[in-house]
Amino acid sequence: MKRPRERILDMLDAIESIQRYGNRGRDAFDTDELVRTWMVHHIQILCEAAAALGRDFHDAHPGVPWAEMVAMRNVLVHDYGGVDPDEVWKTVERDLPPLKQQLLRLSVELDATR
Repeated sequence: MKRPRERILDMLDAIESIQRYGNRGRDAFDTDELVRTWMVHHIQILCEAAAALGRDFHDAHPGVPWAEMVAMRNVLVHDYGGVDPDEVWKTVERDLPPLKQQLLRLSVELDATR
């Protein structure tokens, strides 16, 4: 079983993967099915790792949008036909940069407690 720090690192890796293709812009997201699928897949990984951390970890580290990530995971996994490309792009453009910073700080904090 993965430790919380390993899951945070998985989340950071997923964000890096998303941003690698997100830097190509909205047009690439809209027109290239592989780019869109890549991003959705890595958002799913990000959200799955967040969900796997569990409620106790979430409660111990408030301020990170855990509930929103778990909710997004549920949509991506269970309502994949209802995935809104505009919401996915908003997540990539608006939500991931501050989340990345939060996770980097949390990673350092967890590293200091090892």
